[in-house]
Amino acid sequence: MLTKEFFKTKPGDPKPLTCEVKRKVRFDELDPLNVMWHGNYASFFEDARVAMGIKYGIGYTEFADSGIIIPIKRFFIDYIAPLEFNKEYTVKAILHWNEAPRLDFEYEIYSSDNKLVTRAYTIQMMTDKDKNLVLVKPKFYEEFCKKWQQGLIK
Repeated sequence: MLTKEFFKTKPGDPKPLTCEVKRKVRFDELDPLNVMWHGNYASFFEDARVAMGIKYGIGYTEFADSGIIIPIKRFFIDYIAPLEFNKEYTVKAILHWNEAPRLDFEYEIYSSDNKLVTRAYTIQMMTDKDKNLVLVKPKFYEEFCKKWQQGLIK
């Protein structure tokens, strides 16, 4: 089984935050081989990422209200087993701690029998509305990170 960590943790870093969603593979997501087309995995990760943003109050809306855009800079995926039509999967988003103004997400997709079928990660940078790199976390996110670091957010 895969054991490589996508993001290194340092002593004192708070535990990663997690959120899970359930998704079924729809007919329109299949490729000619009758499994989910590789490009559609991003929407599964997006569903989990949006759910996490809602759960913790750090979603796209909160960033946009602070004048921040959070585009994906890097996207990596490791396909372990194909996703099949009409089967339900659990998509887990894991947000890792980072001192920098960026979001380090890891994702895992599990089959209904709890087998890991996909691993992935994304790195989202923070930019202003003119797409200039932001070097300081926006105030709302800095306050969130302080609470996270203090163990008040789990």
